[in-house]
Amino acid sequence: MTTEIERAHSTESGAQTPRMPQTPGGFPARRMRRLRRSEGLRRLTRETMLDPGDFIFPLFVSEVISEPVAISSMPGQYQWPVSEMGRRAEELARLGVGAALLFGVPAHKDEIGSSAWNEQGPVQRAIREMKAAAPDVVIVTDVCMCEYTSHGHCGLVRDGEVQNDETLDLLTREALSHAAAGADIVAPSDMMDGRVAALRAGLDGAGFSNTPILAYSAKFASAFYGPFREAAESAPQFGDRRAYQMDPANGREALREVELDLLEGADMVMVKPALPYLDVLARVRDRWDLPIAAYNVSGEYSMLKAAVANGWLDERRATLEALTSIKRAGADMIITYHAIEAARWLAES
Repeated sequence: MTTEIERAHSTESGAQTPRMPQTPGGFPARRMRRLRRSEGLRRLTRETMLDPGDFIFPLFVSEVISEPVAISSMPGQYQWPVSEMGRRAEELARLGVGAALLFGVPAHKDEIGSSAWNEQGPVQRAIREMKAAAPDVVIVTDVCMCEYTSHGHCGLVRDGEVQNDETLDLLTREALSHAAAGADIVAPSDMMDGRVAALRAGLDGAGFSNTPILAYSAKFASAFYGPFREAAESAPQFGDRRAYQMDPANGREALREVELDLLEGADMVMVKPALPYLDVLARVRDRWDLPIAAYNVSGEYSMLKAAVANGWLDERRATLEALTSIKRAGADMIITYHAIEAARWLAES
């Protein structure tokens, strides 16, 4: 029995010239490869475009060092002294990177994380340094207690358990100190219930009603945070964070978290991590028309760097492909440690 493929590649005379199969509205009239033939055509018809303005670059600011200190698990990343933050802001402005996200490494840690709202703390000083050097650089601050508490958890601990409601006051004090120092956006990452409403009320009551909140809404208890804990010196001293960060198996719950944060007053929401949760990111984008961030976290960065170091991947292509996938899935903003390198590559293309 003659198959359709055999008929398509034969003629009545037996000649070898192939006869194209006729598909209504499709091949051969519709040839998808036509628009892939050259770089110019590919660029002209490209659906998703990266821009340095899409990127938010995380920076770790320490008040216990005087020179940059390399982060061993994150090649190319550093803890920075406050004195370097003006230069970092100027670099971001020069490259057109959209924003910086600041994390603090304090000299003093205690049970309640009191350094978090110290007006002379590392983040507060860094904001002032960066704004003096490059006033137009957008500064986002991470609002959480884990870098500042002696136990490394994201809130007040009693009897081995993080206390949700009592932590809200501490987070509000931290956010207010950031806003007073000049932060453009505050970003609570603690995953306490009700923290967005608490921050919104606190900011509004203190005269910072124009300060937006970027909520870490769908933040999963991920294995991909490991290198970050070295960078921020924030590893829990006991237990883990699964009692307040999300179960990686739960996609529908992520939508409920986003919805609650929006009802409480979040201006923007985030999915974290990015690459293992592109499905969640796409579902959030499909459901809401608002600015969405995705965090391309430390473990994602370090895995790619390790593969590059072993000669297994082309760094530029792999990095830009990964970032493009995050934007294609629905992110408007990408928090990424690749921001500086990617901005330079995009400027060259």
